[in-house]
Amino acid sequence: MSKQVAPETNPAKEPVKPTAHFAGMHEQIARALSIAEFGVPAQVQTRSQRGVLIETGRDRLTLSTFDFQTAVSVTVPVETPVAKGYSLLDFAELKKALSATVAGETKKVAARTPVALAGDLLATEHIALPITTLDIHEFTHPPEATPAVVTVDAQHFLVQLNCVLRAAGRDDTLPALTGIQMTLEGEKLTMTATDRYRCAVAEVLTTPTVKTPEAPMTTHIPADVLGRLAKSLKSYEGPMGIGIVEGGVARTTLSMGDTTITMRSLEDRLPDLTALFPTECELSVQIDRATAVRAAKKCQALIKAKGENGAPVAFAWDGDKISLAPRIGTADDQARTKGMAIPSVNTHGSADVMRGRTLAFNPAFLLDALGTFTSDTLTLHLGRTVGPKPVLLTEGAEMAGTGYRHLLVPVRLAE
Repeated sequence: MSKQVAPETNPAKEPVKPTAHFAGMHEQIARALSIAEFGVPAQVQTRSQRGVLIETGRDRLTLSTFDFQTAVSVTVPVETPVAKGYSLLDFAELKKALSATVAGETKKVAARTPVALAGDLLATEHIALPITTLDIHEFTHPPEATPAVVTVDAQHFLVQLNCVLRAAGRDDTLPALTGIQMTLEGEKLTMTATDRYRCAVAEVLTTPTVKTPEAPMTTHIPADVLGRLAKSLKSYEGPMGIGIVEGGVARTTLSMGDTTITMRSLEDRLPDLTALFPTECELSVQIDRATAVRAAKKCQALIKAKGENGAPVAFAWDGDKISLAPRIGTADDQARTKGMAIPSVNTHGSADVMRGRTLAFNPAFLLDALGTFTSDTLTLHLGRTVGPKPVLLTEGAEMAGTGYRHLLVPVRLAE
């Protein structure tokens, strides 16, 4: 009788012992964790993916996080052993525990408090406690960062990014409209966003890291990701590198010193919107921006006070004079409503083209558009066509703009 052999089984992987060791200042570790948090999944994933991978060695500490859409790597100089060490710790617990270790201290003392990690043991001179260790075998490592092909001034990039973010769509059933499309061409980065009712285009000058890209490179990043990024990096000053991979796993990396943030691209791209931007107009009107904002806020508040949410606000012309009023109530109510005067100057054409016409907009969209400009004045470029043909807003008198243009579709009013 033959002897029965038990089938082989795959032995379970041995848990990896946390071996990361470092010593640094509380302020620098807390700042690095706040940036790394950008890659921690907000939704429920495998528990290990909600961890932070800590790598140490050669007096450097690197924190890595990855939520399958965004990968973050932050490196800071600290004291470490020469040998490399690795620990995967629960991110939320580590961040809270790090803050708790300096509870009761002044802000100045807390910032200068020495902090050390030995495997999973977080310690200061006063207190120490172990942090929950996660299974590194279940952690999906992030893709490699893409080398920068150009650099931009970070603050100018963030200013222009915040302008176009307002025009991005929020409707998940139209995913192509929920992103910011970035195109590198020559020595210029162009950012575009639209939700069908408005369209914003901003330009940023770039400096090639080696040589100017030979062909245009395009990426399309979710607007919500870039919106959170803009808030996290608002205080960063210096150059920002941009690297783009179009094929395979399409992704974009923004690099700032020893920090890299790599984001997956949306699959769909925006259609060519060039034709939407007019190159000639019948009338260009320069208006005082601050007064227009005040007028739009008053009109919006009156619409709410009257309980007519969804009603538009309308520009009206009386010769060369312009006013803005809420479009609410009956025809008789509208005739009796007085709009707020807005200082204006015609820079091209004659106001006769607007005689007997009004130009109505969604008040929230109008305020968003006005808020994307920082100049004292801006220019409305109007065509002769009656109907919801987009109106172009620029900072200067030229229709080409000065690095930023905003298209706004008027509201069609009932005859």
